[in-house]
Amino acid sequence: MLEDNDKAVLLKLARETLEAYFVNGKMPPCQTPGAALLEPKGAFVSLHRGTELRGCIGQLMPDYELYRVVQHCVLSAALEDTRFISVTQNELKNLTIEISVLTPFNHIQSIEEIEVGRHGLYMVRGIHRGLLLPQVATQYNWDRKTFLEQTCLKSGLPESAWKDPRTTIHTFEAEVFSEPQIPAGPK
Repeated sequence: MLEDNDKAVLLKLARETLEAYFVNGKMPPCQTPGAALLEPKGAFVSLHRGTELRGCIGQLMPDYELYRVVQHCVLSAALEDTRFISVTQNELKNLTIEISVLTPFNHIQSIEEIEVGRHGLYMVRGIHRGLLLPQVATQYNWDRKTFLEQTCLKSGLPESAWKDPRTTIHTFEAEVFSEPQIPAGPK
């Protein structure tokens, strides 16, 4: 679990990263990251304009320090999410940033292990893979079966692929926080 101060630092850094990109194309440094932000972790960054999703990109594997993952993901969500046109500088003031810090994946043996609202799902079969964050199931009021089916579809698989023994299902949890829940501090 991150302290509120660490969450505020990440949100402020994400906001500053977006703003700096449009001014000079460079990532700003993270001023004195706490120990928790130096740990390698997977994370997703979602951008919202009101209730509308404007971009969401994540890094599943904890290959880099959390603060670097957030910087990379916020830019990718703004500029590389192929579901949306790229964010413009004029939109920045209207965007809300949401960060989801992921726990390690847990390969499950039974779907009974899945707790909707607590767990996200990561599904793999062959070259197909897909992930849905825990908050997605809650947002759409899905039950376990619907969550599994939707993760299959996100993976490019038939909605019943979760029943196939060749399909690997992993759960994970996410610590989710956003502006303005955690004040990002003064600019």
